[in-house]
Amino acid sequence: MVERKLSLASCIEIALQNATSAKKANYALKLQGADVLKSYGNFLPKVSFSTSFTPYSLSQSYTQYYLNTPPFKIKSESESVTMTLTSSLNLFNGFSDYASLQAALDKKDAADFNLSRALQTITYDVTQYYYQVLLNRELLESARENLLSVKDHLTLTDRQFQIGLKSMTDRYQQQAAVAESRLSVIQAETRFQKSLLELLRRLHIDPLTKITLEPAPNERIEPLESTPDINNLVNVALEKRSDLKSKALETKAAQWQITQARSTWYPHLDLNVNASTGGTDYLRQTLGESVAEYSYPPLSDQLRNSIGYSVGLSLNWSIFDGFQTRYAVESAKINHINQKFDYEDLKNNIVIDLQQAAQDYASAVMQIENAKVNLTASSSAFSDIKRKYELGAAGFVELSTARASLFNARSNLSQATYNLALQKSVLDFTTGIIPVP
Repeated sequence: MVERKLSLASCIEIALQNATSAKKANYALKLQGADVLKSYGNFLPKVSFSTSFTPYSLSQSYTQYYLNTPPFKIKSESESVTMTLTSSLNLFNGFSDYASLQAALDKKDAADFNLSRALQTITYDVTQYYYQVLLNRELLESARENLLSVKDHLTLTDRQFQIGLKSMTDRYQQQAAVAESRLSVIQAETRFQKSLLELLRRLHIDPLTKITLEPAPNERIEPLESTPDINNLVNVALEKRSDLKSKALETKAAQWQITQARSTWYPHLDLNVNASTGGTDYLRQTLGESVAEYSYPPLSDQLRNSIGYSVGLSLNWSIFDGFQTRYAVESAKINHINQKFDYEDLKNNIVIDLQQAAQDYASAVMQIENAKVNLTASSSAFSDIKRKYELGAAGFVELSTARASLFNARSNLSQATYNLALQKSVLDFTTGIIPVP
C-alpha cells in the first residue's frame, strides 16, 4: 500500500490537477476560445474549391441533316476536367456577425472567470475536509488519552479494592467507564476514517493510498487581528467574486444575442467571386461509319487559357418568415432578463452569505476564548477531584463527572480551534479572495 504524507498545500495542488470540475471548466474555456475564433472568421471571405475529372464520357443521339434522308446516329466520346474556385464575402447581415463576436468575447471572459471560481471552490472544499480530518484526528487522540487515563484509574481502583479502600461497586463503575471510553475511541476512529475517505474522494487519487496529514498552518488557526468589517467585505466581494463577474458578462452576452436575433429583419448583402476553367483531352465522334477525331491543345494549356471570372452582388431579404424572427427576438429578450435576475440574486446572496460568514467567524472567535477558559477550569477541577478520589475523599460519580468535563473541554477547544480555521476559509471563499496555488 502506498503511503504519502501531505500538507494542506500539496492536497490542494493534487486536487486542482485531478478534479473533474476544473477539467470541465478548462475545456469549456477552450470551447469558448474556439467560438471566438469562429466569430472572427465570419468577417472573412468564404473560399471553396471544386474540381471534377471525367476520364471517359459517352453520349449517343440521332440527327437528320436532310429531310428525305434517314437520321444518323452520332456517338461522342471524350475525356475532360473542370475546376472552380468560389469566394463569398458578406457585406451586411443586420449586424449579426458583430453581435455574435461581442457575445463570444463576453462568454469567453465569463468562462475564464468560471474556471477561476471552480479552482477556488476546489481549494475551499479540500481545505474544509483537510481541517475536518485534523479535527477528527485530534479528537481521536484525545479519546485515546482519556481511555488510558480511565484504564489507569481502573488499575488504581483494583489495587484499592484489594486492600479494602474501594468497594465492589466502585470497581464495577470504573470498569463500565473503561468500556464507555473504549466505545468513544471506536466512534472517534470511525469519524476519522470517514473524513479521511472523503478527503481522498476530493483528491481523486487511489482510494487505497494511505495518507498522513501535516498540521495546519498556524496563520490559518489564529484569530484575525481585528473583527471583519462587513461593509469592506461586501465591497471586496463585489469586486473580486469571479462568479459575479462571470454572470455580469453572461448578461452582457445575452444582450448582444438580442441584436443577433434581430438581424434577420434586415437584408443580407453578399459579394460573390467565381473563377473556373476546364479542358478536353480528346473528342471522338462517330457519324454512321465515319469517325472524326478532334485535336485539342495540351490539357495544361487549355486549363491556363480557359479561365473565366465572374463578380456579383446578391441581396436577400426575408419579407415574412412566419414570425420565426419575432419568436427568436422575444426568446433572446427573456433570456437577457433571466440573466439579469440571476445576477441580482447572486449579488444579494453574496451580501447575505457574507453577513452570515462574518457573524459565524465572530462567534468562532468567542467560542475559542470560552473553550480555553473552560479547559483551564476543567483541568483544575479534575486534578482536585482526582487527588480526593485517590485519598478516598471523593466518590466515583464526582470523578466521572470531572473526567467527562475535562474530556469535553479538550474536545470543545479542538473543535473551536478548527472551527475558527474553517470559518476563516468560509469568509475568504465568500469574499472571493481564497488563495489558489
